[in-house]
Amino acid sequence: MKTWTSELMRAVRAVILLAVLLCGIYPLAVWGIGQLLFPDKANGSLLKQGEKTVGSVLIAQPFTAPEYFHPRPSAVDYSCSRVSSGGSNLGPLSRSLSNQVAKQSTRYRQENGLPASFMIPGDALTASASGLDPHISPADAAAQAARVARARGMNRKQVLRMVQRQLEGRQLGLFGEPRINVLRLNLALDGHE
Repeated sequence: MKTWTSELMRAVRAVILLAVLLCGIYPLAVWGIGQLLFPDKANGSLLKQGEKTVGSVLIAQPFTAPEYFHPRPSAVDYSCSRVSSGGSNLGPLSRSLSNQVAKQSTRYRQENGLPASFMIPGDALTASASGLDPHISPADAAAQAARVARARGMNRKQVLRMVQRQLEGRQLGLFGEPRINVLRLNLALDGHE
């Protein structure tokens, strides 16, 4: 006949076994497979210049100087917040979102010297879901190209050729949209000079 103490001991053994398997062996196996098959991705896809790490291709960097392409806007102000990431969670009918887009539109036009009639790409006005999207659209890059060229003393066509070289296609040829990694593009521009 089973007693409550024998059942308790079976439960304790099961918890210990599952803890060892799921909190120890399984994570180590996944980590080991990642290190073996995808070491770059498993370690954050970090970009280095010499021995110095300059960023990750997976996370947007806060470029603000005129000689650099700027990433998508973020819903989080990282300079005065301890939040790691986050979206605005504002819906398409939100007045707050409409006001933010209007302010961003004005700032973007002034920053890039664009006329009021210029259609600004949507990704230049709205934050990504996480606020950390490292990519911009080719249209956003083209809209920023004249400002970057002026600030660097380059020809706009030269800058656009560099943008074209950094263009990433759809994943597996099917998923997503063509895009440009801002960090890679800015590092390529720095290496060009």
